[in-house]
Amino acid sequence: MVGTGTVELALLPGARELLSQHERELPQRDDLCGAFCGSLALGAAGVGGRGGEPLDQDAVALAAGSVIASAHGSLPHGETGRRDYRLAIPVIDDADISGTTAAGVRDAIEELSEGRLAALPAAGPWSGDTLDALFGVLAAYERPVTLVANVATHHLWGSHPTVTQLLAYLFDGAEEGPGPDWRVGHFVVVAGRAQGPRGSLYAIADTYPALGDRGVHLQPRERLADALERRDMPEGGMLVVVSARDAERTRETIAGLGLREAIWDNGTVVRS
Repeated sequence: MVGTGTVELALLPGARELLSQHERELPQRDDLCGAFCGSLALGAAGVGGRGGEPLDQDAVALAAGSVIASAHGSLPHGETGRRDYRLAIPVIDDADISGTTAAGVRDAIEELSEGRLAALPAAGPWSGDTLDALFGVLAAYERPVTLVANVATHHLWGSHPTVTQLLAYLFDGAEEGPGPDWRVGHFVVVAGRAQGPRGSLYAIADTYPALGDRGVHLQPRERLADALERRDMPEGGMLVVVSARDAERTRETIAGLGLREAIWDNGTVVRS
């Protein structure tokens, strides 16, 4: 129980390693937000390379069947894009369907970890209570956990709220925050939570340094739940990445919270 005047901070197991890798690898390469987040999940679990090759965002992109657009798509203000690909990623002309499917991210994590990790898809329905309950269970795990969230960014707060806005939300439940930074379907990682008497703020490890403080920003649970629902865009959801040894109990948790363990169609083309 969080008492009056108290804020409780919690990180998912493996989050410190994930955030260190996140800081080193920023920013994502164009169209590789899902692959970028997949590489963070692998790194958090200590799966950083295979056969002498790094399991970076390019390696995950190839395993996931990612496709990149021939020109820059939508970018947050202050970002110019990054196209220094280490590996040859297939190219298409339509930026609206480029990127990585949710199924591709899942499959790449499980394949590149050689079965050591399970990436379990939770497709909703999402609410603030559901987020809090899921995070609370996973934060108590001993082995690393990564939450890869496929969101609609325009349902989130802008990534630079004031301290006053953050405290008003945590202590009073006030949901007035900055307007969204941009409008896209996007993959991010949920790494931690600050829980106050009237609300929970989730720490988002984003893929661009212009967002938040070097890519890390805080989001109210209600906004994150709406962003996961993506009611006005192709579907969203969350990949719960855990040790394969924790897969069965995680499946039971997902089902017990009323979430569907099912992959979603986020509108990205499936590479043939």
